Amino acid sequence: MTAGRAVEAAVGAVARLTGRRVVWRRGLSGTLVEAGLDDGRVAVAKRGDAPGAVRAEAAGLAWLRDADAVRVPEVYGRDADWLVTERVTTGAPDAAAAVRFGRELAALHAAGAPAFGAGPPGGSVDAYIGRAPMRNEPGAEWAGWYAEHRVLPYLRQAVDAGAVRSADAGVVEEVCARLPELAGPPEPPARLHGDLWNGNVLWGSDGRVRLIDPAAHGGHRETDLAMLRLFGCPHLERVVAGYAEVRPLADGWRARVGVHQLFPLLVHAVLFGGGYPRQAVDAARTALAG
Repeated sequence: MTAGRAVEAAVGAVARLTGRRVVWRRGLSGTLVEAGLDDGRVAVAKRGDAPGAVRAEAAGLAWLRDADAVRVPEVYGRDADWLVTERVTTGAPDAAAAVRFGRELAALHAAGAPAFGAGPPGGSVDAYIGRAPMRNEPGAEWAGWYAEHRVLPYLRQAVDAGAVRSADAGVVEEVCARLPELAGPPEPPARLHGDLWNGNVLWGSDGRVRLIDPAAHGGHRETDLAMLRLFGCPHLERVVAGYAEVRPLADGWRARVGVHQLFPLLVHAVLFGGGYPRQAVDAARTALAG
């Protein structure tokens, strides 16, 4: 589909799903289009990358919204192919907003989940993190679930693709075998955003953060924070400080960052290759070193 036809398809989806006339449009990328509505609102239309992706993302946004913690964009409508949400007017990150975001993220995690790996209501077992398939299979304890459903599937794919050598895979497998001792004190399942890199954190012009593009599921709260650290987040230590005001992290959490970064690094190794396989192996070695 040409860029022009993609924009027209998005405009048609916005009009159909909102019941409003589109008065202007602007292509943002191959899958994103911004559209002004005749009632003054501005919408963003996103085309799903794979079957079920829109359903999974919409369910995740609703689940995060239900926690009444961190804000997410309002969903104006969706169908099998398109998700239409409000456009967030962004501003510059600042320290006060970062502290508030930390407090709200702690509240989101505290909203909990039925089990590790539990997906949002209305979602499905077959979900996505970015363009990578991700299965939301529930588990009773975090270490075994994390190894089976979040680390090893992507490690196998990376090895099969030649991105990770078999010898290096052994380092990651050792982390998985030792997870019960490396995971820290037991934690209840947290309600995770699940793909919390800085690109999915929108710093609103009103001083409030909005989260977009979730891969929401029940998991360990340190995973969201480790992903923020991995890909960079403005005023991160302020975010952590705000988080700790509401729900302090267990002792030794900084030494466990590498454990929680294995999941996103291996996903990126599968999707993008590049330096991510080496980063994943380095994170595994760091985790083993304690």
